[in-house]
Amino acid sequence: MEPRFNLNENELGAKIGKRFANTSMAIMQSSLPKSTVELVELRASQINGCGYCVDAHTKELAAAGEPAVRINLVAAWRESTVFSDSEQAALAFAEEGTRLADANLGVSDETWALVRKHYDDDQIAALVYLVAMINAANRLLVITRTKGGSYVPGAFESVAS
Repeated sequence: MEPRFNLNENELGAKIGKRFANTSMAIMQSSLPKSTVELVELRASQINGCGYCVDAHTKELAAAGEPAVRINLVAAWRESTVFSDSEQAALAFAEEGTRLADANLGVSDETWALVRKHYDDDQIAALVYLVAMINAANRLLVITRTKGGSYVPGAFESVAS
Protein backbone atom coordinates (compact mmCIF):
# COMPACT_ATOMS: atom_id res chain seq x y z
CA MET A 1 0.00 0.00 0.00
CA GLU A 2 1.66 3.18 -1.18
CA PRO A 3 0.63 6.70 -0.14
CA ARG A 4 -1.83 8.18 -2.62
CA PHE A 5 -1.38 11.89 -2.07
CA ASN A 6 0.52 14.28 0.16
CA LEU A 7 -1.91 16.98 1.24
CA ASN A 8 0.92 19.17 2.53
CA GLU A 9 2.59 19.29 -0.88
CA ASN A 10 -0.57 20.69 -2.47
CA GLU A 11 -1.10 24.46 -2.09
CA LEU A 12 -4.78 24.22 -1.14
CA GLY A 13 -4.20 21.12 0.99
CA ALA A 14 -1.46 22.92 2.93
CA LYS A 15 -3.64 26.02 3.38
CA ILE A 16 -6.53 23.96 4.80
CA GLY A 17 -4.11 21.85 6.83
CA LYS A 18 -2.70 24.93 8.57
CA ARG A 19 -6.18 25.91 9.73
CA PHE A 20 -6.82 22.31 10.82
CA ALA A 21 -3.58 22.38 12.81
CA ASN A 22 -4.55 25.69 14.45
CA THR A 23 -7.78 24.13 15.74
CA SER A 24 -5.83 21.16 17.07
CA MET A 25 -3.34 23.49 18.80
CA ALA A 26 -6.21 25.31 20.55
CA ILE A 27 -7.35 21.93 21.91
CA MET A 28 -3.82 21.12 23.07
CA GLN A 29 -3.61 24.48 24.85
CA SER A 30 -6.80 23.77 26.82
CA SER A 31 -6.79 22.55 30.42
CA LEU A 32 -7.60 19.01 29.29
CA PRO A 33 -4.65 16.91 30.53
CA LYS A 34 -2.13 16.20 27.75
CA SER A 35 -2.13 12.50 28.61
CA THR A 36 -5.92 12.40 28.22
CA VAL A 37 -5.66 14.13 24.86
CA GLU A 38 -3.14 11.54 23.63
CA LEU A 39 -5.09 8.58 25.06
CA VAL A 40 -8.29 9.75 23.34
CA GLU A 41 -6.46 10.33 20.06
CA LEU A 42 -4.84 6.91 20.28
CA ARG A 43 -8.12 5.12 20.98
CA ALA A 44 -10.00 6.80 18.12
CA SER A 45 -7.06 6.10 15.78
CA GLN A 46 -7.05 2.42 16.76
CA ILE A 47 -10.76 2.15 16.01
CA ASN A 48 -10.34 3.91 12.66
CA GLY A 49 -7.29 1.88 11.65
CA CYS A 50 -5.10 4.94 11.10
CA GLY A 51 -1.54 3.61 11.22
CA TYR A 52 0.07 7.03 11.07
CA CYS A 53 -1.97 8.36 14.00
CA VAL A 54 -1.53 5.20 16.09
CA ASP A 55 2.21 5.57 15.52
CA ALA A 56 2.15 9.29 16.40
CA HIS A 57 0.09 9.02 19.58
CA THR A 58 1.87 5.97 20.98
CA LYS A 59 5.20 7.75 20.46
CA GLU A 60 3.91 11.00 21.99
CA LEU A 61 2.67 9.11 25.05
CA ALA A 62 6.00 7.29 25.42
CA ALA A 63 7.97 10.51 24.97
CA ALA A 64 5.86 12.13 27.71
CA GLY A 65 6.82 9.33 30.09
CA GLU A 66 3.66 7.23 29.98
CA PRO A 67 4.40 3.66 31.10
CA ALA A 68 4.26 1.05 28.33
CA VAL A 69 1.50 -0.82 30.18
CA ARG A 70 -0.87 2.15 29.84
CA ILE A 71 -0.06 2.64 26.17
CA ASN A 72 -0.45 -1.06 25.43
CA LEU A 73 -3.77 -1.33 27.25
CA VAL A 74 -5.58 1.56 25.56
CA ALA A 75 -7.33 -0.83 23.17
CA ALA A 76 -8.53 -2.88 26.17
CA TRP A 77 -9.09 -0.02 28.62
CA ARG A 78 -12.34 -1.48 29.96
CA GLU A 79 -10.51 -4.66 30.96
CA SER A 80 -7.61 -2.92 32.69
CA THR A 81 -6.87 -1.21 35.99
CA VAL A 82 -4.40 1.44 34.84
CA PHE A 83 -6.76 4.26 33.84
CA SER A 84 -8.39 6.76 36.21
CA ASP A 85 -12.16 7.24 36.31
CA SER A 86 -11.80 10.50 34.37
CA GLU A 87 -9.64 8.83 31.71
CA GLN A 88 -12.18 6.01 31.42
CA ALA A 89 -14.94 8.59 30.89
CA ALA A 90 -12.88 10.25 28.14
CA LEU A 91 -12.08 6.92 26.48
CA ALA A 92 -15.77 5.90 26.53
CA PHE A 93 -16.64 9.29 25.02
CA ALA A 94 -13.95 8.83 22.35
CA GLU A 95 -15.27 5.40 21.41
CA GLU A 96 -18.91 6.44 21.25
CA GLY A 97 -18.08 9.65 19.40
CA THR A 98 -15.99 7.66 16.90
CA ARG A 99 -18.48 4.83 16.34
CA LEU A 100 -21.42 7.06 15.41
CA ALA A 101 -22.53 4.75 12.61
CA ASP A 102 -22.43 1.78 14.99
CA ALA A 103 -24.29 3.42 17.88
CA ASN A 104 -27.85 4.49 17.19
CA LEU A 105 -27.72 7.27 19.76
CA GLY A 106 -24.13 8.41 19.37
CA VAL A 107 -22.74 9.33 22.78
CA SER A 108 -24.96 7.78 25.45
CA ASP A 109 -26.49 9.77 28.30
CA GLU A 110 -24.53 7.56 30.72
CA THR A 111 -21.20 8.44 29.10
CA TRP A 112 -22.16 12.11 28.87
CA ALA A 113 -22.95 12.12 32.60
CA LEU A 114 -19.53 10.60 33.35
CA VAL A 115 -17.82 13.24 31.23
CA ARG A 116 -19.80 16.00 33.01
CA LYS A 117 -18.77 14.52 36.37
CA HIS A 118 -15.04 14.59 35.62
CA TYR A 119 -14.51 17.61 33.36
CA ASP A 120 -15.40 21.29 33.46
CA ASP A 121 -17.09 23.12 30.59
CA ASP A 122 -13.85 24.21 28.92
CA GLN A 123 -12.48 20.67 29.10
CA ILE A 124 -15.71 19.28 27.68
CA ALA A 125 -15.54 21.75 24.79
CA ALA A 126 -11.96 20.62 24.16
CA LEU A 127 -12.97 16.96 24.39
CA VAL A 128 -15.84 17.36 21.91
CA TYR A 129 -13.58 19.12 19.41
CA LEU A 130 -10.79 16.62 20.09
CA VAL A 131 -12.93 13.64 19.15
CA ALA A 132 -14.18 15.42 16.02
CA MET A 133 -10.68 16.51 14.97
CA ILE A 134 -8.95 13.15 15.50
CA ASN A 135 -11.68 11.42 13.54
CA ALA A 136 -11.22 13.93 10.73
CA ALA A 137 -7.43 13.46 10.83
CA ASN A 138 -7.84 9.68 10.77
CA ARG A 139 -10.06 9.93 7.71
CA LEU A 140 -7.67 12.25 5.89
CA LEU A 141 -4.71 9.96 6.51
CA VAL A 142 -6.54 6.69 5.80
CA ILE A 143 -7.99 8.10 2.55
CA THR A 144 -4.53 9.21 1.41
CA ARG A 145 -2.96 5.95 2.70
CA THR A 146 -0.41 7.70 4.87
CA LYS A 147 1.53 4.94 6.60
CA GLY A 148 2.67 4.73 10.20
CA GLY A 149 6.22 4.21 11.36
CA SER A 150 7.99 7.44 10.54
CA TYR A 151 6.52 9.83 13.12
CA VAL A 152 8.99 11.65 15.38
CA PRO A 153 7.66 12.84 18.77
CA GLY A 154 7.06 16.59 18.84
CA ALA A 155 6.65 16.84 15.07
CA PHE A 156 3.04 17.99 15.22
CA GLU A 157 3.72 20.83 17.62
CA SER A 158 6.65 22.07 15.54
CA VAL A 159 4.56 22.03 12.34
CA ALA A 160 1.53 23.70 13.94
CA SER A 161 3.44 26.55 15.57
